[in-house]
Amino acid sequence: MTIQLMVPGMACSTCANNITNAVKTVDVHALVKTDLQTKMVSVETQAERTTIEQVLITAGYPPTEFSTELVEQKL
Repeated sequence: MTIQLMVPGMACSTCANNITNAVKTVDVHALVKTDLQTKMVSVETQAERTTIEQVLITAGYPPTEFSTELVEQKL
């Protein structure tokens, strides 16, 4: 499944790497794509959304709710 999250605290490539590494702790085969400009993280994973959200919170990058309409405007 693909999970899309907005992560406002993702500011640089180090943040993106930390997010990727955090996700990989729960699903080593996950495909993580980050967009620093839009603050969006897309995760293709077998893990549950709540699990991904929790590892991001633990890593210091809490995701926020976002409007699909807002995301479409930024794309």
